[in-house]
Amino acid sequence: MERGTKYALAFGVIVTLLIGALIGALAGGGVAWYVTQQQIERIAAQPSSPSPIPASMPTPTAAPQATTAPLPTIAPAPTAAPAAPSTTSPIVAVVQKVSPAVVTVVNTLAPGSQGSPLLGDLPFPLPDRPGGLVRRGSGSGVIISQDGYILTNNHVIEGHRSLSVIFYDGSRRDARLVGADPLMDLAVLKVDGSVPGVAVLGDSDALQPGETVIAIGSPLGDFRNTVTVGVVSALNRSLGANAPEGLIQTDAAINSGNSGGPLINLRGEVVGINTLVVRGSGLGTAPVEGLGFAVPSSIAKRVSEQLIANGKVVYPFLGVRFGTIDAIMALDNNLPVNAGALIAAVEPGGPAARAGLQAGDIVTKVNGKPIGPGQSLRALLLEYKPGDVVTLDVLRNGAQLSLNVTLGTRPD
Repeated sequence: MERGTKYALAFGVIVTLLIGALIGALAGGGVAWYVTQQQIERIAAQPSSPSPIPASMPTPTAAPQATTAPLPTIAPAPTAAPAAPSTTSPIVAVVQKVSPAVVTVVNTLAPGSQGSPLLGDLPFPLPDRPGGLVRRGSGSGVIISQDGYILTNNHVIEGHRSLSVIFYDGSRRDARLVGADPLMDLAVLKVDGSVPGVAVLGDSDALQPGETVIAIGSPLGDFRNTVTVGVVSALNRSLGANAPEGLIQTDAAINSGNSGGPLINLRGEVVGINTLVVRGSGLGTAPVEGLGFAVPSSIAKRVSEQLIANGKVVYPFLGVRFGTIDAIMALDNNLPVNAGALIAAVEPGGPAARAGLQAGDIVTKVNGKPIGPGQSLRALLLEYKPGDVVTLDVLRNGAQLSLNVTLGTRPD
């Protein structure tokens, strides 16, 4: 009886504990469900509020501002290698632009002709008819028209039997002479067919001493399209004798064979045609360097247009021989002025003689323009054409005269 009572009591305690645990679980679950629903409703009511940080996670001391990460850019597969950043200098760009228009002019000399000493000597003479070889010389030139016109020096083509040109790519083509002007040492050739490049004639009147210039040509006949760089050393230079006047002086290296090649500014324009270089020295025994000269493009343009149109250039004619007066000449001859043209002789029956000009007269102006450094009597007269009437200011035995002269045509 006593044992049964103990078993019954133990069973009751167990049942009571189980019922209490079940009731506690149901109550705790209900509370948890209620709290969860409240949190869900609060979050739903505030959608922009950040989610609470769980207590188990460390709280950052300074949270960074939220940003939207950019999507990665996927470059398409290149069809060609990407170009490197341009580092081309202005000089390189000009040379690349003009070089295709520069040619080597090959002069096959006529039998017995010596050609100009300024030509580059080509070391491979051609076999001639039985009895000898044909001598050849070379110069340079520049293509100035899509029609195949090429500007060069007169002395490059002197004494020729035939002419040809070698292009930038090494190909060779026969050329014919269109016309030549010995006075300005210019000539125009023509080739048939397409040309690899054309150069633009610029404005040489805009040049300034110190301006960078580039010479391209074929020195010595062997070194095609050689590039040299220098500056404009001076303008309106005159060398006397039969040399052209109003020349550009440059220290860009010029050698035999460069004759006829272009002198170029940094805009890629031809501002001169290289024509000669001074090597000898009047003082001591040291050779002279850096004295190259070019015919200005303003003259080359005028001459080439007349040669292409007429095959020759028609110049005005005064009919005198004269010397250009400078300070040294004025001192040596006790002259009353330091600039002008001292008339040495007057051609009988010529335009000057008919106007009353005499030997010993000093011409100081042409139509009001003074004769001075870089502006000779001949240079001023070249601004006019045959038949024009010009007024000369003249000093004669201390008296000031004004003579009107009708210009004639310069004989060939």
